[in-house]
Amino acid sequence: MMFALFMIVILLATGLIWLLDSLVLSKKRPAGVDEPMLVEYAKSFFPVILVVFLVRSFVVEPFKIPSASMMPTLIAGDFILVNKFIYGLRVPILNNTFVEINKPERGDVFVFHYPPNPSIDYIKRVIALPGDKVSYQDKQLFINGKAVPKVMLGNYEYVMSGLNVMVAQQYREKLGQVEHDILVHDVVGSYDADAIGAKFANGEEVVVPEGHYLAMGDNRDNSSDSRVWGFVPERNLVGKAFFIWMNFDQGSRIGSSIR
Repeated sequence: MMFALFMIVILLATGLIWLLDSLVLSKKRPAGVDEPMLVEYAKSFFPVILVVFLVRSFVVEPFKIPSASMMPTLIAGDFILVNKFIYGLRVPILNNTFVEINKPERGDVFVFHYPPNPSIDYIKRVIALPGDKVSYQDKQLFINGKAVPKVMLGNYEYVMSGLNVMVAQQYREKLGQVEHDILVHDVVGSYDADAIGAKFANGEEVVVPEGHYLAMGDNRDNSSDSRVWGFVPERNLVGKAFFIWMNFDQGSRIGSSIR
């Protein structure tokens, strides 16, 4: 969000300099006198900044994965592309939708502005939609009274910060039409008394409010998600992740689609 604000400021500054020179300053400049360097730079950079701003705001935006919360689907160090228009065209910064297109679906990997602090972007998976009834018992998801299908694939080892080796159980889960892998650890989460995670631990079912989504990480026991900080409002949506375009440590991941 801060980068978008920076882009708008630079775009306006270069555009105004170009416009001012075209309408006023150039007419007062003696023949044969070169343009001031500031005007020359503004004319050079404005078109480039405009294109970058439009693409990042309405078409596609790059992000870097900073943590292990979406393993094994995404790992720290993945550089991904996010489809910005699939959930509708939005006013930059304000994030108000002015053209409705699609809504998130169960199983989507989506980027959104972190509800407690919208200046931060988060990435998780859409677990439940507005109106869904959800519970999570003994590492098993239930949506509208039905268990979400999953099959065990085996153990999965990965290294966390501090070179700690973690061992999890890897499952293939099916949310709607999307099959994806998740990790489950033999640990019990700790949540505030009013958190969704605490309600799940008490055997309660929660209903997703209208205009909101329930999000969880694929690394189920190593993810700060809706169980901790609540539902994702629709106004916080950024886009749907669809492609890994770079990973400097694991080149085999480059070019992978995100499901």
